[in-house]
Amino acid sequence: MKLLKYYTKSPEVLTLCELLHKLGYTIKISDSFTLEVDAAVKDFQKKNFLVVDGIVGVKTWTVLLQKTTTPVNSIDKFLKESDLISFASQYGLELAAVKAVNEIESSGKGFLINNKPKILFEGHIFWNELKKRGIDPSSYYNANNKDVLYPKWTKIYYQGGVKEYDRLNEAISLGNDPKFKDAALCSASWGSFQIMGFHAKNLDYADVNDFVSKMEINEGEHLKAFGKFLEKNGLLIHLRNKNWANFAKGYNGGGYKLNKYDEKLAKAYAKYSKN
Repeated sequence: MKLLKYYTKSPEVLTLCELLHKLGYTIKISDSFTLEVDAAVKDFQKKNFLVVDGIVGVKTWTVLLQKTTTPVNSIDKFLKESDLISFASQYGLELAAVKAVNEIESSGKGFLINNKPKILFEGHIFWNELKKRGIDPSSYYNANNKDVLYPKWTKIYYQGGVKEYDRLNEAISLGNDPKFKDAALCSASWGSFQIMGFHAKNLDYADVNDFVSKMEINEGEHLKAFGKFLEKNGLLIHLRNKNWANFAKGYNGGGYKLNKYDEKLAKAYAKYSKN
């Protein structure tokens, strides 16, 4: 399920056009993602209560395939355009700004193909979370678990996708004490907006288990957590003013410049504001 958007030219676009044509869209079937295809995709997204961005990612592919192969079961896990509109209104934000963060922070995808929330496990956070609970991480640090427990940040152990759950479960299994599970859940970022588990109590969840259980429900819960995070951390003003550097620093920390997070947000906002 390759991500497709306007200007893409690939064999997958041909498949996309065939599916849209099967659903009644009178478009030219080719391998080029034209303006005609873009309009059809956006119309399809609107009619199926998806975020209307013209990007054919996992969610749009899923619903397209459901519509053209089997009866639609439930797409309630996905954010709808109306969800983003309501959120923008609730917090006094521009819809384009909300869509920009939704796209860049997690590529607009909060769930994986195994129906689990998207996560990214951070071994250096796990190290610190164990220390907070009175457990000496250095006594567990060895060659067998260095991919989930390490003192300083590194991305070399990132696996991405469903494999991040393997890392999470590996961390949980390092000790029999329930504190290991609690620390591990706190050491992963969760859902569409990749909010770290250790923020749970500050965001008014009972504990990290409560937070994770909410993240497993749907992307609407991810959006609620995002709103709480913006409020608690004073980031609403930066998002309202489209001050991408300050927002990026507050949301992702001082290392945001390394991956040009602020520039990506600005570019995405410019795209959505035109629409």
